[in-house]
Amino acid sequence: MIKTIKVMLRPNNKQKTKLFACAGLARFAYNWALDYEKKNYESGGTFISDCDLRRIFTVMKSEKEYQWLNNYSNNIPKQAVKDAVKAYQNFFKGIAELPKFKSRRKSKPSFYADPCKIQFTGTHVKLEKLTTSRKVNKQKFNSIKLAEPNRIPLNAKYSNPRITFDGLNWWISVGIACEESTEQPANQGIGIDIGIKDLAICSDKKVYQNINKTAEVRKLKKRKRRLQRRISKKYSKNKKGECYCKTRSIVKSEKKLLKITHKLTNIRHNYLHQTTSEIISRKPKFIVLEDLHVKGMMKNKHLAKAVQEQCFYEFYRQIQYKCNWHHIKFVTADRFYPSSKLCSCCGYVKKDLKLSERVYTCPECHNTIDRDFQASVNLMRYGLTA
Repeated sequence: MIKTIKVMLRPNNKQKTKLFACAGLARFAYNWALDYEKKNYESGGTFISDCDLRRIFTVMKSEKEYQWLNNYSNNIPKQAVKDAVKAYQNFFKGIAELPKFKSRRKSKPSFYADPCKIQFTGTHVKLEKLTTSRKVNKQKFNSIKLAEPNRIPLNAKYSNPRITFDGLNWWISVGIACEESTEQPANQGIGIDIGIKDLAICSDKKVYQNINKTAEVRKLKKRKRRLQRRISKKYSKNKKGECYCKTRSIVKSEKKLLKITHKLTNIRHNYLHQTTSEIISRKPKFIVLEDLHVKGMMKNKHLAKAVQEQCFYEFYRQIQYKCNWHHIKFVTADRFYPSSKLCSCCGYVKKDLKLSERVYTCPECHNTIDRDFQASVNLMRYGLTA
């Protein structure tokens, strides 16, 4: 089993410049491969494999115009060409859209590192050919400090290392081969109803609150709104004709806004990790989640923002891969399964149940129960028959 570990990097200014240059090289090679394939297809040629494209790219490096490519690691453009060819293959198979050229402004800066040549210590990671000098003091330039010491195990088998920039910080992600867990869960299954009032209500009466209602998140959201209004006013003041001029003050404010946005995202994702890990730690036989129509929920202008902040997809994703790690059966209930409308006592379906009715009262057996808890109980029973 391969687990991916992602750690933040702390490069100095010269290393940041070199990392951006490496990401630019990866983007150049990707766009070159797409352009070559496109022209070949339009001229009636057959599909070119990534091996042939890499040979052409290697020959191109000897030309005077492309001598600068020799200052970087060979593995960066090679993997970028592979990625472009795979994107084309996925398009022809019908499992992806037609690949587009990567833009300098809009694309996410990232590049590949060779797993055989990457070296980790407790505090640093050594990348290949950040500097072309062979002097010992210059070779230190290849080592970049890790924000979390001893997070990545040493002497392990690494796979697919990627260095990415999220707009604020540089990160390294690497796959590590781990032994699979042999322990089989034996506890009762759990049904989970996710919503907006509370993040998750479990069938074992455990409730996980909405993190967006806490004082810390509310203060950050308030700061974000004020900063957005401030930036908007600065843009309108510096407008010249039909063009908006970006001043240093605007750049500084936008960087502050980016930090607040990242902090909010990190708080939410960290809370999701804590929640999903706690659910998995109870070692249930199965976990049931209903297939919510999130795209349809986002069309409701009154609920769209709250739905977006809850990060339902990320919750699903984390539960699913953590279930696979611990051999827990993951069940997705049908989208039209009446989990909230179905009475947990007599099985009566109340078709006219409104969203404003937070307490379910059965007209047949007069059962009174919280609608979200009842939904989780019904989902748990759904898992028993699945």
